[in-house]
Amino acid sequence: MKTQRRWSITTRITLFTGVVATLLSGLLAATVMIAIHRYVTADLLGELSADGGRVAHQVEHNKVVMPLVEHKDRNLQIVDSTRKVVASSPQLQGKPVMAGFTPDHRNISTAVVCGGVFPSGECNLVVAQSAYRTGDDWVVYSSSPEVPLYVDPWLSGTVIGVAALMAVAITTIGHRIVTESLRPVNAVREELDKITETCPDRRVPLPPSQDEIHDLAASVNRTLARLEAAMKQQRHFTSDASHELRTPLAAIRAEVEDALHAPEETSVPTLGNTVLSSVGRLEAIVGDLLTIARLEAGREVEREPIDLAEFVISECERRPKPNKRFEYSLEPGVVVTGDRFQLSRLLTNLIDNAERHAASTIAFHVRQAPSPKRDAQRFPYGIAMLEVADDGPGIDPDKRELVFQRFTRLDTARDRDAGGTGLGLPIARQIAEAHHGSLQIEDSPHGTRFVLRLPLC
Repeated sequence: MKTQRRWSITTRITLFTGVVATLLSGLLAATVMIAIHRYVTADLLGELSADGGRVAHQVEHNKVVMPLVEHKDRNLQIVDSTRKVVASSPQLQGKPVMAGFTPDHRNISTAVVCGGVFPSGECNLVVAQSAYRTGDDWVVYSSSPEVPLYVDPWLSGTVIGVAALMAVAITTIGHRIVTESLRPVNAVREELDKITETCPDRRVPLPPSQDEIHDLAASVNRTLARLEAAMKQQRHFTSDASHELRTPLAAIRAEVEDALHAPEETSVPTLGNTVLSSVGRLEAIVGDLLTIARLEAGREVEREPIDLAEFVISECERRPKPNKRFEYSLEPGVVVTGDRFQLSRLLTNLIDNAERHAASTIAFHVRQAPSPKRDAQRFPYGIAMLEVADDGPGIDPDKRELVFQRFTRLDTARDRDAGGTGLGLPIARQIAEAHHGSLQIEDSPHGTRFVLRLPLC
């Protein structure tokens, strides 16, 4: 089945401009012709009135001069009080009165008369004027063929030709303007066609004009920059994930190969315990990757009211007996809405991180704070703050954001044997952002202090 090719924007706008220009030019031509027609008609009526007035003056003074008119298209009749034609121009000799109306109270009247004493199909402008002769009211009629709407063929042809040229000129100018205006768009499109995943660093050209197309190109470049950053992050993440998964797989392979080459030097329980350790690490990495995938899918989180003080106590009590001391400073009545399971994962990740690096103590603080003006829309009812602080070595200020990058380890203290996958803190931040909050590392007298901010309900 054939499908009609969609007309381009240039074609559509050019056609629209042409139609509008044609209509406007035609309207202008019609207006000009109507104005000229009215002007010529008024001028003709003035001439007829002047001719009739001259003859009426002659009638009143009994000094009628023949011929009554000299113009071949003009006709004139003198009619006495009995409606008898006394004198007329040569074309109306022997013919009755050209019109049946008489002058009004102003002693002059005009009308259009068709047929009668005039040729068939011809209409004439007739002017009737009073003339007083020997105490009687005589009438002087003067006439001329009515001015046609086109006034004159040469004049109408000129006006129509000028209107057509104007329509063509406007259409051409419109086409040029659209073509020039869309030239940057075509350049942007051509450059976008050349941008692929192998060259994401290319950008579309910015037109010199500071208009909407310039803003569009700037937005496209910002989008390309974000896509490039996302692609780099994805490649980096894939590389890191592959490396992290390869390590326990290599350990499992090495243990199994050693057992196969020297079965007498190992036992099934020893081999199983060694392999299970690596399998546990694989499970942890895969589980964290699945969690990240679910969070990045943007699914709406479950919403239920949660008292943060009670939540912290219950989560800490569910953990195995810690080897660090827990301290609490919990303000009651700090309630947020969120997914209890996800917030539990967030707090668990923070506690696991603190236990790995704390010297002896982990402190929990829950309180509420007013919203700053810049965050009034984000936190309309105030801020619920949960802090988890340890007394470990701490993190340098310039490296605090690095710990929220996936598979990031700042030093040898954060090696694979420490039990982390390098995904716990990134997951914790994603959960915070999914709840319209934030998770940051802030200044502390000693150790590291994680601060979670969530909207109060």
